[in-house]
Amino acid sequence: MQRHATLRLFRRGPAAEVKLALLALIAIVLLVSDANWKTLNPLRQAVSVFLYPFQRAVMLPRDAVVTMGDWYNAAAEIRAENEGLQRQRIELAQMTSHSAQLAAENAQLRRLMGVFDKAVDQPAIVVEVLYEPANAFNRRIVFNKGSRDGILPGMPVIDEGGVVGQIIRVTPMSSEAAMLTDEVVSIPVQILRNGLRLIAFGSTTPGKVEVRYFSSDADIREDDLLVTSGVGGVFPPGLSVGKIEKVERNSSTGFARAQAQPSSHPERYRHFLILQVPLDQGVAPFAVKPSIPNSEQSGATSKSK
Repeated sequence: MQRHATLRLFRRGPAAEVKLALLALIAIVLLVSDANWKTLNPLRQAVSVFLYPFQRAVMLPRDAVVTMGDWYNAAAEIRAENEGLQRQRIELAQMTSHSAQLAAENAQLRRLMGVFDKAVDQPAIVVEVLYEPANAFNRRIVFNKGSRDGILPGMPVIDEGGVVGQIIRVTPMSSEAAMLTDEVVSIPVQILRNGLRLIAFGSTTPGKVEVRYFSSDADIREDDLLVTSGVGGVFPPGLSVGKIEKVERNSSTGFARAQAQPSSHPERYRHFLILQVPLDQGVAPFAVKPSIPNSEQSGATSKSK
């Protein structure tokens, strides 16, 4: 009796072959019904909705790796493109600046040659600035041509504005000029308005020219224009020198002096003309300032006393 109860307790049901056949039959029925009437679509959709979060979670590492790779490649491409654009921008800016510089130099050379053709009846040499010596007291410019090009000490230097200075030192490959405002330079000039002949000197005031040693009652006024007089044969007549800014008259000495603003602008340009004027053997490399007249010197001495 006890044995039969034990057998009933551990009975396993239908045999495995029966179960397999039953499951196969159910599968065939489901396949046929789904193929003909799509009966499993709701179940399939429900299962896909349930499994979607798990699918996304499994795909996250792969998507992250792909996204990082795409971002890195895009960043590298953008960086390379940006570097190329920056290089192109710099090159274009340099080309634009160089073109503007060439255009400005070309225009300045045209104006310079126009002044030369209209006002100067002398052969001339076009020179370019090499450098300006560092000197706080004397204003000098060194040019790129020298004695082998026919340049001699004493030759005038002009730009489109007028007289710039005078050559004071020459080597075979270069030449040095003292500017009009340098104290070592003196130029015979005249007032354009009335033809009054004077001498213009470099000034101790930076960027200015002085006219000295003329009578206090001379007919010279502010805004009078100074041009070269041609006296001495070094500077051709009619070249612009500057404009009178102020006149100081000293009735006690009988002499006066005036200050003028040069008409040339050597700091603006790189090209100048050196006039090949015929120079005598005895012409000094540059004009030397004359001594103070006795009347003015005695007046200054008595005033100091």
